[in-house]
Amino acid sequence: MKNTIPNRQVICETLLELARHDRDIVVLASDSRGSAAMAPFAKAFPEQFVEVGIAEQNIVGISAGLAHSGKKPFVTSPACFLSMRSIEQIKVDVAYSATNVKLIGISGGVSYGALGMSHHSLQDLAVARAIPGLSVMLPADRHETKKMTEALVKHVGGVYVRIGRNPVEDVYESDDYEFVIGKAVTMREGSDITIIAAGETVRVALDAEEALKQAGISCRVINMHTIKPLDEEAVIRAARETGHMITVEEHSIFGGLGAAVAEVVAQHHPVPMRILGIPDEPAIAGKTAEVFAHYGISADNIKRIALEMLGKQERRQ
Repeated sequence: MKNTIPNRQVICETLLELARHDRDIVVLASDSRGSAAMAPFAKAFPEQFVEVGIAEQNIVGISAGLAHSGKKPFVTSPACFLSMRSIEQIKVDVAYSATNVKLIGISGGVSYGALGMSHHSLQDLAVARAIPGLSVMLPADRHETKKMTEALVKHVGGVYVRIGRNPVEDVYESDDYEFVIGKAVTMREGSDITIIAAGETVRVALDAEEALKQAGISCRVINMHTIKPLDEEAVIRAARETGHMITVEEHSIFGGLGAAVAEVVAQHHPVPMRILGIPDEPAIAGKTAEVFAHYGISADNIKRIALEMLGKQERRQ
């Protein structure tokens, strides 16, 4: 059955459950309780909900103040505005000041596809991962979103999390597994090539693995849900054991997941590698599926790239 639950709703439901036993959990919105699916939380816990209005810089500063007073603030704001308009406050009030703030960038990547570059957030990971003291995460589906939210409540420190707007197909069968911040998950084992993905592209990577299996290629798939701190051990092991690597991300090809992986590969075990993402141009306007297809963020294109890297030709049907 196709999943109809967006990750933003899962965050709300998880925080609702946890807030019943932890009154220090506070959710903040920048006129975004609807788009963040946080209206149920605001209704259930009005004393633990802060509406700031369209003021992204202020919402980060207020959340830092709440954290200094012992609260556990979760900021829910569109990723495109949170990561760009308030980056100074994120750098100073959250990271430099070492405050326990969780920044949830909603409708990230190209979720606001039809609205174009002003509403796309395709540079946020690059900016966030360059800030000392700030972790960066992307859940792959609703199950991982639940596990990640639970972990974030326990985790002490500044974190930027990016989630999409629409429901995504499950990559896990349930949430009955161990989630560890900074520890990648090997979704499929393989020995010929490795695909590393994060967020909504994990599903694409798994589909590519299935297509490559049909072509006789053994493909490892790694879900790098935490881009910072990166699981360097998993990257180095994959480079040594498979010899070829492809990264897939809903982000600019500069500074994101691909760059993070390449930094490790280049310094520890160089192998042929391809970075698949959005090229150095304003991304086209359109639905997420249309944008992905336009830029080759698809199972078929990943299969083509993998076969090319391995010097193999696709089998004729």
